[in-house]
Amino acid sequence: MRKKAGILGSGMVGITLANGLKKYGYDVMIGTNDTSKHEKIKSKTNGNITIGTFEEVAKHGSIIILAVKGNAASEALKKAGYENLSGKTIIDATNPIADAPPVNGVLKFITTLDNSLMEQLQKEVPAANFVKAFNSVGNALMVNPDYGNVKPTMFICGNNEASKKEAKEILDLFGWETEDMGTAEAARAIEPLCMLWCIPGFKNNQWNHAFKLLKK
Repeated sequence: MRKKAGILGSGMVGITLANGLKKYGYDVMIGTNDTSKHEKIKSKTNGNITIGTFEEVAKHGSIIILAVKGNAASEALKKAGYENLSGKTIIDATNPIADAPPVNGVLKFITTLDNSLMEQLQKEVPAANFVKAFNSVGNALMVNPDYGNVKPTMFICGNNEASKKEAKEILDLFGWETEDMGTAEAARAIEPLCMLWCIPGFKNNQWNHAFKLLKK
Protein backbone atom coordinates (compact mmCIF):
# COMPACT_ATOMS: atom_id res chain seq x y z
CA MET A 1 0.00 0.00 0.00
CA ARG A 2 1.32 3.41 -0.94
CA LYS A 3 1.00 6.55 1.14
CA LYS A 4 -2.23 8.05 2.34
CA ALA A 5 -3.55 10.85 0.13
CA GLY A 6 -6.19 13.43 0.93
CA ILE A 7 -8.03 15.44 -1.72
CA LEU A 8 -9.41 18.84 -0.72
CA GLY A 9 -12.13 19.43 -3.27
CA SER A 10 -14.71 17.21 -4.95
CA GLY A 11 -15.06 18.82 -8.37
CA MET A 12 -13.86 17.05 -11.52
CA VAL A 13 -10.19 17.81 -10.82
CA GLY A 14 -10.41 16.39 -7.32
CA ILE A 15 -12.36 13.33 -8.46
CA THR A 16 -9.97 12.66 -11.36
CA LEU A 17 -6.89 12.85 -9.15
CA ALA A 18 -8.56 10.78 -6.44
CA ASN A 19 -9.37 8.04 -8.95
CA GLY A 20 -5.85 8.20 -10.35
CA LEU A 21 -4.22 7.86 -6.95
CA LYS A 22 -6.55 5.02 -6.02
CA LYS A 23 -5.66 3.27 -9.30
CA TYR A 24 -2.01 3.31 -8.30
CA GLY A 25 -2.52 2.02 -4.80
CA TYR A 26 -2.81 5.11 -2.65
CA ASP A 27 -5.14 5.11 0.35
CA VAL A 28 -7.37 7.99 -0.72
CA MET A 29 -9.93 10.14 1.05
CA ILE A 30 -11.73 12.91 -0.82
CA GLY A 31 -13.14 15.91 0.98
CA THR A 32 -16.31 17.96 0.88
CA ASN A 33 -18.14 19.82 3.61
CA ASP A 34 -21.38 19.51 1.64
CA THR A 35 -23.07 16.20 2.43
CA SER A 36 -25.43 16.65 -0.53
CA LYS A 37 -22.45 15.93 -2.81
CA HIS A 38 -21.77 12.46 -1.37
CA GLU A 39 -23.91 10.53 -3.84
CA LYS A 40 -22.37 12.31 -6.82
CA ILE A 41 -18.88 11.59 -5.52
CA LYS A 42 -19.74 7.94 -4.96
CA SER A 43 -21.10 7.59 -8.48
CA LYS A 44 -17.98 9.12 -10.03
CA THR A 45 -15.54 7.09 -7.91
CA ASN A 46 -17.44 3.78 -8.09
CA GLY A 47 -17.88 3.98 -4.33
CA ASN A 48 -14.23 3.00 -3.88
CA ILE A 49 -12.99 6.16 -2.19
CA THR A 50 -13.72 7.31 1.35
CA ILE A 51 -15.46 10.67 1.70
CA GLY A 52 -14.75 13.00 4.61
CA THR A 53 -14.80 16.61 5.69
CA PHE A 54 -11.86 18.85 4.83
CA GLU A 55 -10.60 18.41 8.39
CA GLU A 56 -10.85 14.62 8.19
CA VAL A 57 -9.08 14.60 4.81
CA ALA A 58 -6.24 16.74 6.15
CA LYS A 59 -5.78 14.40 9.10
CA HIS A 60 -5.90 11.34 6.83
CA GLY A 61 -3.41 12.27 4.15
CA SER A 62 0.35 12.43 4.37
CA ILE A 63 0.09 13.97 0.90
CA ILE A 64 -2.65 16.52 0.32
CA ILE A 65 -3.94 17.70 -3.05
CA LEU A 66 -5.60 21.11 -3.09
CA ALA A 67 -8.20 20.96 -5.87
CA VAL A 68 -10.65 23.78 -5.26
CA LYS A 69 -11.32 27.05 -7.06
CA GLY A 70 -8.49 29.50 -6.55
CA ASN A 71 -10.67 32.03 -4.76
CA ALA A 72 -11.75 29.28 -2.33
CA ALA A 73 -8.27 27.90 -1.62
CA SER A 74 -7.52 29.94 1.49
CA GLU A 75 -10.84 29.06 3.10
CA ALA A 76 -10.37 25.37 2.26
CA LEU A 77 -7.03 25.34 4.09
CA LYS A 78 -8.62 27.03 7.11
CA LYS A 79 -11.38 24.41 7.18
CA ALA A 80 -8.77 21.65 6.89
CA GLY A 81 -6.98 23.06 9.92
CA TYR A 82 -3.48 24.44 9.66
CA GLU A 83 -2.30 22.10 12.41
CA ASN A 84 -3.42 19.10 10.32
CA LEU A 85 -1.30 20.27 7.36
CA SER A 86 1.93 20.86 9.24
CA GLY A 87 4.93 19.11 7.68
CA LYS A 88 2.86 17.67 4.83
CA THR A 89 3.22 17.93 1.08
CA ILE A 90 0.39 19.93 -0.48
CA ILE A 91 0.15 19.55 -4.25
CA ASP A 92 -1.50 22.77 -5.33
CA ALA A 93 -3.61 22.32 -8.47
CA THR A 94 -5.42 25.64 -8.10
CA ASN A 95 -5.48 28.64 -10.40
CA PRO A 96 -6.29 32.23 -9.32
CA ILE A 97 -9.07 32.67 -11.87
CA ALA A 98 -11.34 35.68 -11.42
CA ASP A 99 -15.12 35.41 -11.66
CA ALA A 100 -15.08 37.79 -14.64
CA PRO A 101 -15.54 36.20 -18.10
CA PRO A 102 -12.51 35.70 -20.37
CA VAL A 103 -11.65 38.39 -22.91
CA ASN A 104 -11.15 36.91 -26.39
CA GLY A 105 -10.39 33.60 -24.73
CA VAL A 106 -7.99 35.04 -22.14
CA LEU A 107 -8.88 34.44 -18.50
CA LYS A 108 -8.61 37.11 -15.84
CA PHE A 109 -6.65 36.40 -12.68
CA ILE A 110 -7.07 37.69 -9.13
CA THR A 111 -3.27 37.82 -8.67
CA THR A 112 -0.41 39.76 -10.24
CA LEU A 113 2.76 38.50 -11.88
CA ASP A 114 4.65 39.55 -8.76
CA ASN A 115 2.72 37.43 -6.27
CA SER A 116 1.28 34.04 -7.21
CA LEU A 117 -1.57 32.31 -5.43
CA MET A 118 0.72 29.49 -4.29
CA GLU A 119 3.11 31.96 -2.69
CA GLN A 120 0.20 33.46 -0.78
CA LEU A 121 -0.94 30.03 0.39
CA GLN A 122 2.60 29.05 1.40
CA LYS A 123 2.81 32.18 3.58
CA GLU A 124 -0.60 31.37 5.03
CA VAL A 125 0.48 27.85 6.05
CA PRO A 126 4.28 28.11 6.41
CA ALA A 127 4.57 24.74 8.15
CA ALA A 128 3.25 22.92 5.05
CA ASN A 129 5.22 22.27 1.85
CA PHE A 130 3.39 23.46 -1.25
CA VAL A 131 4.19 22.12 -4.73
CA LYS A 132 2.52 23.60 -7.81
CA ALA A 133 1.30 20.93 -10.27
CA PHE A 134 -1.69 19.90 -12.40
CA ASN A 135 -2.78 23.52 -12.97
CA SER A 136 -1.93 23.77 -16.69
CA VAL A 137 -3.95 20.90 -18.18
CA GLY A 138 -7.57 19.77 -18.18
CA ASN A 139 -8.79 17.09 -15.79
CA ALA A 140 -9.41 14.63 -18.64
CA LEU A 141 -5.67 14.53 -19.34
CA MET A 142 -4.28 14.56 -15.81
CA VAL A 143 -3.94 10.80 -15.46
CA ASN A 144 -2.19 8.77 -18.18
CA PRO A 145 -2.47 11.29 -21.05
CA ASP A 146 -2.10 9.51 -24.39
CA TYR A 147 0.05 11.33 -26.93
CA GLY A 148 1.57 8.25 -28.53
CA ASN A 149 5.21 7.90 -27.53
CA VAL A 150 5.49 11.51 -26.33
CA LYS A 151 5.21 12.33 -22.64
CA PRO A 152 3.79 15.80 -21.99
CA THR A 153 5.58 18.07 -19.54
CA MET A 154 4.23 19.05 -16.14
CA PHE A 155 5.90 22.14 -14.71
CA ILE A 156 6.26 22.13 -10.92
CA CYS A 157 7.80 24.35 -8.28
CA GLY A 158 8.09 24.57 -4.51
CA ASN A 159 10.51 25.27 -1.69
CA ASN A 160 10.87 21.73 -0.32
CA GLU A 161 12.89 19.21 -2.31
CA ALA A 162 11.42 16.15 -0.57
CA SER A 163 7.89 17.32 -1.32
CA LYS A 164 8.74 17.95 -4.97
CA LYS A 165 10.12 14.41 -5.10
CA GLU A 166 6.78 13.10 -3.77
CA ALA A 167 4.94 15.08 -6.44
CA LYS A 168 7.27 13.71 -9.13
CA GLU A 169 6.58 10.15 -7.98
CA ILE A 170 2.88 10.72 -8.61
CA LEU A 171 3.54 12.39 -11.96
CA ASP A 172 5.74 9.47 -12.99
CA LEU A 173 2.91 7.06 -12.19
CA PHE A 174 0.45 9.22 -14.11
CA GLY A 175 2.65 9.23 -17.23
CA TRP A 176 4.10 12.74 -17.11
CA GLU A 177 7.55 14.18 -17.64
CA THR A 178 8.32 16.50 -14.73
CA GLU A 179 10.17 19.78 -15.11
CA ASP A 180 11.16 21.35 -11.80
CA MET A 181 11.26 25.12 -12.21
CA GLY A 182 12.61 25.87 -8.74
CA THR A 183 11.21 27.63 -5.70
CA ALA A 184 7.72 28.96 -5.01
CA GLU A 185 8.35 32.18 -6.93
CA ALA A 186 8.24 30.15 -10.15
CA ALA A 187 4.49 29.78 -9.60
CA ARG A 188 4.26 33.33 -10.92
CA ALA A 189 5.11 31.85 -14.32
CA ILE A 190 3.45 28.43 -13.97
CA GLU A 191 0.01 29.65 -12.92
CA PRO A 192 -0.47 31.80 -16.05
CA LEU A 193 0.10 28.69 -18.17
CA CYS A 194 -3.54 28.00 -17.33
CA MET A 195 -4.43 31.12 -19.33
CA LEU A 196 -2.44 29.92 -22.31
CA TRP A 197 -3.85 26.39 -22.09
CA CYS A 198 -7.44 27.65 -22.04
CA ILE A 199 -7.25 29.97 -25.07
CA PRO A 200 -7.69 27.21 -27.73
CA GLY A 201 -10.54 25.84 -25.65
CA PHE A 202 -12.46 29.07 -25.40
CA LYS A 203 -11.77 30.15 -28.98
CA ASN A 204 -11.94 26.82 -30.86
CA ASN A 205 -13.39 24.32 -28.36
CA GLN A 206 -10.08 22.43 -28.36
CA TRP A 207 -9.30 21.01 -24.92
CA ASN A 208 -7.13 17.97 -25.62
CA HIS A 209 -3.70 19.57 -25.70
CA ALA A 210 -0.80 19.64 -23.23
CA PHE A 211 2.55 21.40 -23.00
CA LYS A 212 5.91 19.85 -23.92
CA LEU A 213 9.33 21.31 -23.14
CA LEU A 214 11.83 20.45 -25.88
CA LYS A 215 15.54 20.34 -25.07
CA LYS A 216 18.75 19.98 -27.06
